[in-house]
Amino acid sequence: MKTYYTSSPDETRELAGNIARTLNPGAVVILTGELGAGKTTFVKGLAEGLGITGLVKSPTFTVLTIHRGPLTLYHIDLYRLEGGGDIDDIGIDSYLYCRDGISAVEWGEKIEGVLTGRYLSVTLSHAEDEGRRIEVEWREPQGS
Repeated sequence: MKTYYTSSPDETRELAGNIARTLNPGAVVILTGELGAGKTTFVKGLAEGLGITGLVKSPTFTVLTIHRGPLTLYHIDLYRLEGGGDIDDIGIDSYLYCRDGISAVEWGEKIEGVLTGRYLSVTLSHAEDEGRRIEVEWREPQGS
């Protein structure tokens, strides 16, 4: 696991952009952290790193937003979903491991138990002086 500290939203986006440039098509990024920890800011940086120029905002009310670019970004926000049944009902699994892009899942801890392949876990938390602590680690699905 690698741990990073950022002191501003710009630094968080820059870090995420650098990480995005290392990802291959089909990668899944699971973002966890409390409300306001910087998950959407991180996704904005992923988009920038993937060459996506459009507005990226939290898809909380729509659950999924698709951002087109050289690689597609499937931005999924599970904040409003309760779990198991809700997740199965909306077909999120069809937007994971897509060969034409990257999937970024906010509140991703809700689906970690159903992931079928390797994923990048990004945990964001508040640090001193309004900064962020960002832990990044490749993980295998549970039970593999």
